[in-house]
Amino acid sequence: MDHRILAALSADARKSVTSIAQELHLSRANAYERIARLREAGVLRGYTAVIDPRAAGLATAAYVFLTLKQDDWEVLRSALAGEPAVRHLSLVGGQYDAVLLVRTRTVEELRRVIFERIQSLSCVQSTQTALIFDDHAEHLHAAPEG
Repeated sequence: MDHRILAALSADARKSVTSIAQELHLSRANAYERIARLREAGVLRGYTAVIDPRAAGLATAAYVFLTLKQDDWEVLRSALAGEPAVRHLSLVGGQYDAVLLVRTRTVEELRRVIFERIQSLSCVQSTQTALIFDDHAEHLHAAPEG
């Protein structure tokens, strides 16, 4: 039932508890209690607007793959915490140590962020950039199978 509540909120975070309860055939009190429990457990961390980056003027995007110096993940994360162009940062396994999603208004701004901001960090050994020509993301909660 919790996954169904998360799916309902993912589809429309502005849905009222009463609406969710009706949709899922729960009492309003039960739905409210489950949502509160999901919040307290840290499963439901907040509500947000889903913004189309291109429509918002961020038409240039790239994945930047990084190789880091040993044990410098925290240094990288701290260094890029205030960089608005870095939309997502992940520590990964495999050929690279980290992957960034960078979104900017122009190619020139992307170049500046990668060359002047990211590559200049002492914890970064190397980068590889893959330009994003088109992308699609569904921000819906998918209930696990089974």
